Amino acid sequence: MSNNTDIYSFHSGKKALAILIDPDAYNEVALKEVIEKSNSAGVNFLLVGGSLTFSSVEDSIKIIRRYSELPVFLFPGNILQISSLADGILFLSLISGRNPEFLIGHHVLAAPEIKKCGIDVFPTAYILIGNGKQSSVEYMSNTSPIPSDKSEIAVATAIAGELLGMKLCYLEAGSGAENSVGLNMISEVRKNISSPLIVGGGIRSGEQAEKIYLAGADIIVAGNGVEQNPELILTLAKIRDKVSS
Repeated sequence: MSNNTDIYSFHSGKKALAILIDPDAYNEVALKEVIEKSNSAGVNFLLVGGSLTFSSVEDSIKIIRRYSELPVFLFPGNILQISSLADGILFLSLISGRNPEFLIGHHVLAAPEIKKCGIDVFPTAYILIGNGKQSSVEYMSNTSPIPSDKSEIAVATAIAGELLGMKLCYLEAGSGAENSVGLNMISEVRKNISSPLIVGGGIRSGEQAEKIYLAGADIIVAGNGVEQNPELILTLAKIRDKVSS
């Protein structure tokens, strides 16, 4: 495992855009459209996974490989979402919650298979933020999100993740979130950690994305919004380039 995050734009100093692919949300025709738009927009990488998947993560990666050379990372909702076909995995530890299974339990079960796959591993402090309704992550993990108005808790949690050696920090409002992570929270977390900051959930417009980037996000992840409107990929990429220039 190279763990060379620079080649994936995690430490490039530039803003990055990732598209989250939920295997259950796409047939091959729809997925091909999203992949081709991601190619033309210069998306930095693709994430594959979800809180609960009935479709195969590996099948989705095979389709992606057919149409793209973009880096593909696993975004696992459970230990079944592991594949050697990926370039790497965001090894998520849900440190905003107190369920030991999502802090270390599932990781122990998955570790031998991940090591056998030989893919890059990126320890990620995964922090769930309240967004106005119960998210799939919240329900499936049986954890409570950090309230959206409690930036100080998010900051302390992000610092703890970094001190524990996690290489990335991911603020997540959840799939289909009514609201994205608050700008003040993003800004305060960014001021207090040095690791790359990822923000996802509830991002459906270029205006939102621009504010989130300017608040301090290094990487934006779009998923549900792209499922509903693949053209959003092009819009978000233009915003990424604008704020990076």
